[in-house]
Amino acid sequence: MTIYGAFRIGLLGGLGVLTAILIGGAITTLGSVITYVGFALFLALGLDPIVRYLVTKTFPRWLAVATVVVALLGVFAGFALAIVPVLVEQMTLLYDTVLKFLTSYGSLTELETAIQSIIPLESLDVHATVQGIIDFLSNPANIGIIGGGVLSVGAGFANAALGAFLTVMLTIYLVVSLPSITSAVYSVVPASKRDTFIRLAEQVIKAVGQYVIGQGSQGMTNGILSFAALSLIGAEYPALFAIIALMFSLIPLVGTITGSIIIVFTQFLIAPDNPGLTLTVAIYYLVYTQIEAYVIGPMIMNRAVKVPGVVVIISALAGGALMGVLGAIVAIPVAASILIIFREVIVPAQEKR
Repeated sequence: MTIYGAFRIGLLGGLGVLTAILIGGAITTLGSVITYVGFALFLALGLDPIVRYLVTKTFPRWLAVATVVVALLGVFAGFALAIVPVLVEQMTLLYDTVLKFLTSYGSLTELETAIQSIIPLESLDVHATVQGIIDFLSNPANIGIIGGGVLSVGAGFANAALGAFLTVMLTIYLVVSLPSITSAVYSVVPASKRDTFIRLAEQVIKAVGQYVIGQGSQGMTNGILSFAALSLIGAEYPALFAIIALMFSLIPLVGTITGSIIIVFTQFLIAPDNPGLTLTVAIYYLVYTQIEAYVIGPMIMNRAVKVPGVVVIISALAGGALMGVLGAIVAIPVAASILIIFREVIVPAQEKR
């Protein structure tokens, strides 16, 4: 090999590495956008079977899409209307409680003495802690730190709200234009392989759609039963906790258990003088989690996506490790899609060899 040839190979290799770095940086920068688009496509594929079902019931496609879109917007609006008033109420109660506590003493010294009477001095020196807070707030250099922290929290809430809005809008657009998108994708596949590709793609779309519908039905079941049970038990804020139960049920494997623990623990904090209520709520969720784990969950997985239990566990753990909660949610239909390709493409190809 000549020096010129080695130099050319090294230059091309360096350009390849640089291109890979640039592509990786672009993907990282666009990570949030890719997440929104991916999750919106996931939801659109889940809503498409409902649209197709309405079309089979003599609905024009535009009317079926409009019905599904209105129902989707109604779900989001109902969620906002249910949770926002409760959050405002709880924040108002917390503010009034703190304000009443602070104004019930004539001076800061009396307040420190009252708090210190509850907390042992060995655990916390209240006077020193309060003095440290005052010194920190009195330093002008710390005002920027406080302001920056408040701005970062506000920006986080704003980004979350914007992400939810973009996801809903993208989902609506994808539901409307899904036939044209799939037709465009099918058209770029070579004609000799197009029929096989369409058959596999339709199976994958069906599997994803059935999983989304099944998981959504599981969440709705948990939410409705939680609202009914908590209302009958006399628990505090049944609507809020029903929404929490619904949202956590969308997370595979550990979602329902995690949501149940949060609800039971919060009930104890709200009514610490009523342990019987907390125990009743705990018993209800203990029974429900068993029913969901051994009846509802397997029925959804076996009939909707036909994924073995061990694959469900591994895919959910892997998806959660890679992409967090979103990864855990989409990992199971991705695993189902891989199994379809393996069963319909790889196995027949091996049989012919």
